Amino acid sequence: MSGHSKWATTKHKKAAIDAKRGKAFAKLVKNIEVAARTGGGDPAGNPTLYDAIQKAKKSSVPNDNIERARKRGAGEEAGGADYQTIMYEGYGPNGVAVLIECLTDNRNRAAGEVRTAMTRNGGNMADPGSVAYLFTRKGVVTLEKSGRTEDDVLMAVLDAGAEEVTDLGESFEIVSEPTDLVAVRTALQDAGMDYDSADADFRASVEVPVDADGARKVFKLVDALEDSDDVQNVYTNIDVSDEVLAELDAD
Repeated sequence: MSGHSKWATTKHKKAAIDAKRGKAFAKLVKNIEVAARTGGGDPAGNPTLYDAIQKAKKSSVPNDNIERARKRGAGEEAGGADYQTIMYEGYGPNGVAVLIECLTDNRNRAAGEVRTAMTRNGGNMADPGSVAYLFTRKGVVTLEKSGRTEDDVLMAVLDAGAEEVTDLGESFEIVSEPTDLVAVRTALQDAGMDYDSADADFRASVEVPVDADGARKVFKLVDALEDSDDVQNVYTNIDVSDEVLAELDAD
């Protein structure tokens, strides 16, 4: 799993850079709007909305944008779009499985953009169910170390349903069942630990090891997919070893 945790670190660093881009802001704002529409506009009574707002704030999305999105979703302000969640499945270079989560108000546009990104970057679309079975939905909470040890975090969240705590270098990642996500992040808050994000995520049950060339191709495909405004998340079952990661870092 060391390859996975290192790749997660790389992904978090990449996310920090991406957060400076307006595209990332738009996706975070969209999450807020959908969460408010689905579970109501009061963050205190809607954990998904609370976490969507937290994540947006951590990524420096302006408060005005956050509040407007919350109001649109809750119906307090006009102009909200009717977003749908659509999952697309496919294979990337080296036979890597790809799961693409879209949040869109235009199904045809989303399908077209996903298909174009896949075919231009060595990927193929697959029928529903072809690769989804390789992934399991999990609750994932990340928090900065801030001088804490893995044991400190584990003690705080073990009784709340946490399955594992992984050291990502500068932060910790806590994995649980999606149904225990709120309990885990509440346990952290009760222990006085501020967390960065709490999301329902997909984790691969079987990973595909790749060499540096294969990793570059898969990352290029993921970047192309994430460039679409309709794509919220891209999940793959790529396994990047420490040696391959060192080679990529040297690029």
